[in-house]
Amino acid sequence: MEYISLGRTSLMVSRTAFGALPVQRVSAMSEAVALIRAAYEGGINFFDTARAYTDSEYKLGKAFGQTRRDVIIATKSGARTGEALTRDLETSLGNLQTDYIDLYQLHNPSFVPVPGGEDGLYDALVEAKKAGKIRFIGLTNHSRQLVTEATQSGLYDAVQYPFSYLSDEGDLALVRLCAEKEVGFIAMKALAGGLISHVPGAFAWVRQFENVVPIWGIQRMKELEEFLALEKNPPALDETMRTAIEADRVSLAGSFCRGCGYCLPCPSNIPINNANRMRELLRRSPPAQWLTEEWQELMGRIEHCTKCGSCGTRCPYGLRPWETLPGHLADYREFLKNYSEKK
Repeated sequence: MEYISLGRTSLMVSRTAFGALPVQRVSAMSEAVALIRAAYEGGINFFDTARAYTDSEYKLGKAFGQTRRDVIIATKSGARTGEALTRDLETSLGNLQTDYIDLYQLHNPSFVPVPGGEDGLYDALVEAKKAGKIRFIGLTNHSRQLVTEATQSGLYDAVQYPFSYLSDEGDLALVRLCAEKEVGFIAMKALAGGLISHVPGAFAWVRQFENVVPIWGIQRMKELEEFLALEKNPPALDETMRTAIEADRVSLAGSFCRGCGYCLPCPSNIPINNANRMRELLRRSPPAQWLTEEWQELMGRIEHCTKCGSCGTRCPYGLRPWETLPGHLADYREFLKNYSEKK
C-alpha cells in the first residue's frame, strides 16, 4: 500500500481510501465489520463517513476498537449552526467509539463558513479542535466555486470534491490549486456515481495526480478485493487505456447526472438521483437490478412530475431534471419491453 500526506496535515493516508457511504446498505453488522476489517488488514488506513450515512459511523466504530489509533477517520456534519454542529460531533464521537476525529468536514454547505460568522460553524470547529475532539478541518461540496473559495481561504486543511476521468479543465485547475496551497484533495465519485464501469482506467487516471486521494465507495468484499489488487499492481495509463477513457468521455459529453441526490426530496417522490441517469445505468451496469417491479413503479412516478423546478434549484450542476426525466422514462420502458421479449 502506498501512503501520502493529506495536504499540509500530518496525516499519512493510504492512496486507496475507503468510502463508507455504501456500508450503510450492508444489513448484517458482522458482514459490515468484516468488510471494514479486511480493508484495514489490506493496508487501507483512511476511512470516510458522515452523520448523514445512517449507521455507517456506528459500523466503523464497531470495527476498530483497539486499532483506533492505527486508522485515520474522517466524518462530516451537515449542520447549519454551530450549536447543531457541536451536537453532531458528540453523536459521531459516540458512534465511532473514539474521543477524537482526525478530519471533521462540513458536509456540502451552501456557503464557505468563516470565523465570526453568524452561523457559528467555523467557530464551533475551532473550539472542538482546541478541545482535542478534532485534529483537522475540512469541507466537502459539489460546487467548484465554493471548494475553490475554501481552498483559497487558508481556513481548511482538506477539501472533498467529485473528481474522475470525466472531469474538465476547471477541475484539474482546482487540483493544482490544492497542491499549491497544500490543501488535501479528497476525490469523491471517482467512478462518477456508478457511470464509469472501467475501474482500472478510473484507478490509473486518478493515480497520476500525486496530491489526490480517492475514496472508493465499497459495499462488497469483491469490490474491496478489486481495489486492493489494483493497489498492489497499479495499471499503467497506456494508450489502450487512454483510448477507452476518451470513448467514455465522448459518450458522456455534456451535462450528466452524477447521482449525488441533492435534488431530493421530490414532492412527487420521484427518485431523481437515479431516474435521471437511468439510460446510462441500464447501459453501464447489470440491468436486472433496475428492472424489478419496485423500480418499474418508481420510474412510473415520473408521469406525476409537476415540473415545480425545486430539484433544479438544489442541483449543484445546474441540471433541469424535469426536462430530461420523460426521455429516461420512455427509454426505460422500451428497454424493459425488449428485455422481457428476449427472456
